[in-house]
Amino acid sequence: MHKKYSLLIAFVLVALNSCKLIKTPNNQPILSNTMKQQTDNPMICNTDSGICTPNANTEAIENSLAAISSQTEDDQTKRSIKIVYFTDPICSACWGIEAQLKKLKLEYAQNLQIEYVMGGLLPSWDVYNSGGISKPADVASHWDEVAPHYQMPIDGDLWLEDPLPSSIPPSLAFIAAQEQDPKKALVFLRKIKEMVFLEKKNICRWQHIEQAAIFAKLNPIQLKKDYESTQIKDTFRNGITKMGLYPVRGFPTLVFENNENKRQSTVSGAKEYNQFEQAIQNSNPTSEPFQKKSYPKTHTFLFNEFSTLTTKEYAVLKEISFETAKIELENLLKSQFLTVKRIKNGELWSKAN
Repeated sequence: MHKKYSLLIAFVLVALNSCKLIKTPNNQPILSNTMKQQTDNPMICNTDSGICTPNANTEAIENSLAAISSQTEDDQTKRSIKIVYFTDPICSACWGIEAQLKKLKLEYAQNLQIEYVMGGLLPSWDVYNSGGISKPADVASHWDEVAPHYQMPIDGDLWLEDPLPSSIPPSLAFIAAQEQDPKKALVFLRKIKEMVFLEKKNICRWQHIEQAAIFAKLNPIQLKKDYESTQIKDTFRNGITKMGLYPVRGFPTLVFENNENKRQSTVSGAKEYNQFEQAIQNSNPTSEPFQKKSYPKTHTFLFNEFSTLTTKEYAVLKEISFETAKIELENLLKSQFLTVKRIKNGELWSKAN
């Protein structure tokens, strides 16, 4: 690999937050037993900064690729903002900002475009072989710890029952989905996130990727063909390279750009909504602020707009407290307006048929 390319990827991938991995005697990867370690383990996200940090291992990424765009909407106004969103399907901190992203899209859709760049959070468990690691249960315990911090449902038992070997396969699947239909690709991405965080499904397995594709009304046969193609792998590599051109030190990172002077504002980590909103205004190329679009803050509108919502998402979108949101949702369940999927760390609500 070209020396400059290798150095660029290494520079981009070194910053994450708190995860180290080694292998047990039976060659199983395991995590450190504390969230406090600020090391290179991509599976432990720092709750203070709200960031998951990718691992700097180019060889692991290449090996995973061997084993196995973005924008379509035109500017609707001259003053538009493009968000370059560096993320990963298994990034728990990224799952933690789903509500903020939904609200941004509702209030600033007329001025907003989002480019999703997959960052290779977990190239392979095989690259982790040192540092304070004791047992696989540490991965599960970390996810169970961050669930209440983000107020989002996450079941860490995935890492005890059927741990993912890498986050690259679902990343490639998302890029392949974008080739078919960018809007359906976002439905697909949401579905695989629900699978991994709530349903404990190993989304590296094709059966689950195919299920999500069918749910999103994508062509699963075409998706598999694209997923295995050199083109999709090259697009993924280009995303890794692109991180070196931006102030990315972990996931999520959202870089806000306008279409005039490319003024940038960056939000790193799982932050509150007002910080994302301020980043839009800070990227404004003129002195005139962007105007919010008002939307109905009713349960009927929200569940017609989104097929599923967590309690946190409902609270943020309705601009009410988490506790009030939970009471409202439970009442809507009793009235048979909603159905619910409950896991040990939260709920996922959907409109009843």
